[in-house]
Amino acid sequence: MNRPRRSALAAVATAALLGMSACGGDAELSGADEPLRVGASPVPHAEILRFIDEELAEDAGLDLDVVEFTDYVQPNVALDDGSLDANFFQTVPYLEEQEANAGYDFTALEPVHIEPLGLYSATLTDVADLPDGATVAIPNDPTNAARALRLLESNDLLTLADTGDKAPTALDIDENPKNLEIQEVEAAQLPRSLVDVDAAVINGNYAIDADLSPAEDALVLEEAEGNPNANLLVVRSGDEDDERIQQLEELLHSDEVRQFIEDTYEGAVLPAF
Repeated sequence: MNRPRRSALAAVATAALLGMSACGGDAELSGADEPLRVGASPVPHAEILRFIDEELAEDAGLDLDVVEFTDYVQPNVALDDGSLDANFFQTVPYLEEQEANAGYDFTALEPVHIEPLGLYSATLTDVADLPDGATVAIPNDPTNAARALRLLESNDLLTLADTGDKAPTALDIDENPKNLEIQEVEAAQLPRSLVDVDAAVINGNYAIDADLSPAEDALVLEEAEGNPNANLLVVRSGDEDDERIQQLEELLHSDEVRQFIEDTYEGAVLPAF
């Protein structure tokens, strides 16, 4: 795909955040003349934000400061402690799980895009060839683990017990005809785990960052239609009326961003607006 490639180092993001905190970052948003600090996963979130920063923000009067994170935990920690004004990396189900566990008081804005989870393999080209007793790696956070298990179930690889409103875990596997061994791995490490397992369910952003094409390389892919797992901008509750937040939210849902997503990711990332 023809798109910008940028590597992100957690140490750089951490140093940047420490610098922000040293300059007086707290739970209050900076004034309207200050840069809007947004934490994001490198791909596609930070790439989308940089497109906005380079092509759209100046005309809108928005000064955007993008801080990259390579994990799914620190962006919410940084938003909660005031080091960030917003973050752009997560879905509503993941946010709800984080709020329940950590006590965050955040507000999710409108859906921007969907990154379908996919099942990938370094050795197989057809899901039907997955051997008996195969090891399948899935994300280790509860929300994405549940998505991964449902993806496996929807492709007849296993059956899950009815858990009602509770997200299923590997303990809720009811039928496992292929005797799959489910191995939970930190989401960002899943592409690297492909050499050690028969297959892995990988989040779309990490697949793209590892030069995997969800549309071409996935053995099976999560359906986009009716998918509740759209990615969106998240802010501390009460900050959604900040003028800079409203400007960014408008730009994230612009025709230009829609076109950028469609042209850059070629179906691996889908606009959700």
